[in-house]
Amino acid sequence: MLVLTRRKDEEIVINDNISIKVLSVKGNRVRLGVEAPDDVQVNRAEIRKLVTQFEVECEPLQSCGL
Repeated sequence: MLVLTRRKDEEIVINDNISIKVLSVKGNRVRLGVEAPDDVQVNRAEIRKLVTQFEVECEPLQSCGL
C-alpha cells in the first residue's frame, strides 16, 4: 500500500484520469473529492460491501428466472 500525506486543496492523480482532492479536514474527518471518468465506479467501501452481498443473495433467484 502506498501511503501519501496531503493537505487541504492538494490532490493525488491516478493513471492520468482520476484525481482525488482533499477538500477539508475537521478533527478526524476528511472530505475528499473524486473526479473520474463515467465508466469508473467510485463507492465507499461499506456501500460496495452491501452491493456485493445483495448480488450474492439474489444470484439464486436470477438462476431460477425470477
